[in-house]
Amino acid sequence: MKNRSDKGHKEKKFLEIPSYPGGKQAFIKFIEEQLIYPEEALQNLIEGTVYLEYTVDNIGTVGDVIITHGVGFGCDEEALRLVSLLRYDPKRNRGIRMKTKMKTRIRFDLPAHLKPQPTINITYTSPVTENKIPPVVNPGEGYGYTINLE
Repeated sequence: MKNRSDKGHKEKKFLEIPSYPGGKQAFIKFIEEQLIYPEEALQNLIEGTVYLEYTVDNIGTVGDVIITHGVGFGCDEEALRLVSLLRYDPKRNRGIRMKTKMKTRIRFDLPAHLKPQPTINITYTSPVTENKIPPVVNPGEGYGYTINLE
């Protein structure tokens, strides 16, 4: 039985997978800088995550991009555009040309000033003012709560 300390032992070297230059943090920074929130999604207050699959070839170019789960309202098209802009570090795998299948997700978050804020409407009524008509709250505008004081 061979031992690792024997002179004839070689370390196993497997095929290398393409990686984004700068790592995960650089990938996130690139997406944040290049993302243009679609106007249609802004108008309809749409948020969500687009899941994508794509291949990276041996020279680092991205191709065969497909959406596995989309949001719509222009977000899917923007995610496709962003992934198509990506360039990976080329890898040499003993002269073998290979394509690597990759998965990623791109999150679309509305700017803070556009996010709908929940509202709470509280109405106090007393026995003296029961003859008055309570204010009407449109459904979907917020929450209503009525307290009757007796």
